[in-house]
Amino acid sequence: MIEKRLIWLFLFISQFALSQIKGVVKDSLSGEPIPYVNIWVENETIGTTSEIDGSFVLATSSDKNIVFSILGYNKKTLKANQTQIVLLNPIIFDLKEMVILNKKETKQVEIGIIKNSTFQAFDNGPKVEAKFFPYEKSYSKTRFIKEVTIFTDSRIDNATIKLHFYKVNENGAPGEELLTKDYIVSLQKGVIKHKFNLSNLDLEFPKNGLFVAYEKLLIEQNKQGTKYQPYVLYNYVARDFFYTYAYGKWTKQETNFTEPLRINEPSITLVLSN
Repeated sequence: MIEKRLIWLFLFISQFALSQIKGVVKDSLSGEPIPYVNIWVENETIGTTSEIDGSFVLATSSDKNIVFSILGYNKKTLKANQTQIVLLNPIIFDLKEMVILNKKETKQVEIGIIKNSTFQAFDNGPKVEAKFFPYEKSYSKTRFIKEVTIFTDSRIDNATIKLHFYKVNENGAPGEELLTKDYIVSLQKGVIKHKFNLSNLDLEFPKNGLFVAYEKLLIEQNKQGTKYQPYVLYNYVARDFFYTYAYGKWTKQETNFTEPLRINEPSITLVLSN
């Protein structure tokens, strides 16, 4: 009898310690809901994404720190028991002087292609996975990013993911984003190499390289059973290093210089034009 009571007490305490927190994320100025906010438990791999109406549900204990992050807004960290209504402050960007870019688009080159590659699909939860594109001198002739492609296997129509374009910071890691607003793309059902035209964004390939990443959106629209769509396909390649975003930060894994790392990297390519 005592043993059963102890088991019951343990289950009760565990349920109390780890419960669902619910809230909604809104713009602090307009009061409008903010969809697709990246939400994670600080220093843990537990995370989720806000829905179209800004609402979210997260399984964690009330004493944990919860971090809210999305392009165009200042990052915010709150205690889990303070997240019923989360107000994010929009970032005010300085209006830069308009520059007319002399784009011709008479030539183009696709970079990041892996020859003789096999493809694998993984369900990586709330991680952000990045692929590094080093700069080459030849890119001076095709310096504009015209298209991004990503190879996915989706079991549903209109699955959505978020794409990121990061400059390289002083430590060689993903740093400032090239865009000031989130770039959300919709994907067709099936195993498809999707192409998205970026010409209207006027993105130039940075001279110290570029990280392109995808972020899986853990929203009801993407849910199929207990899994979230789509599955992004990966190439198995040799690299000196790679970065993955977890625990609220970028982490680098690198070779010991005796032999390169064998890693799975997201199947993403870029098309550059002049």
